[in-house]
Amino acid sequence: MSWSARQYLTFEDERTRPVRDLLSALPAIEARSVMDLGCGPGNSTEVLAERFPDAALRGIDSSSDMISAARQRLPRAQFTVGGIEEWKDADSFDVILANAVLHWVPNHATLLPALVVKPAAAGGLAIQMPDNLDGPAHRLMREVAADGPWAPALAEALAARTPIADADWYYELLRPLCRKVDVWRTTYYHPLSGGATAIVEWFKGSGLRPFLEPLNALQRDAYLDRYTVAVAQAYPALADGSVLLPFPRLFLVAVR
Repeated sequence: MSWSARQYLTFEDERTRPVRDLLSALPAIEARSVMDLGCGPGNSTEVLAERFPDAALRGIDSSSDMISAARQRLPRAQFTVGGIEEWKDADSFDVILANAVLHWVPNHATLLPALVVKPAAAGGLAIQMPDNLDGPAHRLMREVAADGPWAPALAEALAARTPIADADWYYELLRPLCRKVDVWRTTYYHPLSGGATAIVEWFKGSGLRPFLEPLNALQRDAYLDRYTVAVAQAYPALADGSVLLPFPRLFLVAVR
């Protein structure tokens, strides 16, 4: 699946706020090296740089477009194209960040224990994942995908994201490996001007990608037209024409 840094950053402030909240929960760590897994266009790495100004910064992302944007945004950091599943860096890191990325990566039962032991002693692993697969926006993506001439082409899109487990499952998974684990869930309510169209634009940069990429231009337009109508019904516009987009996210901070 291809990513567009420009599309993703259309709502940069809203997408960056959760990583600020996440990193604020880390204890005081004298970090000399930090890693941003799934760094995207570098907005999360920039927050890391603010929190740990003396640390060496590194980031990886599977999208070359995202890495190009990150390099332009933060030239002093070292960015590499690569997938989290194949990440086998032997270097030690004091802080590892995985912001809004692990919901695209399967096998959390083996992935997270492997990640949590990578930070150095007294280091930390900070994770944030959207927890909205049951929300109307995502439910409607699946319903529109299954009810149209594009259904065969979108069969695999339904499984593109990894379902998020309950908070207690992640706690019990990580606690035996760590000194401390914090888990919490926050629902942000993002006011978006433009009503349903704004919600569709938001998800074009994330959740809609697996549903749009397999389609040709005509199919894509038809899918988006039908999806927009359904979204407008599920998210009524407020008096000023804007809409509130509820967006729940799961946060994990594990300290070695």
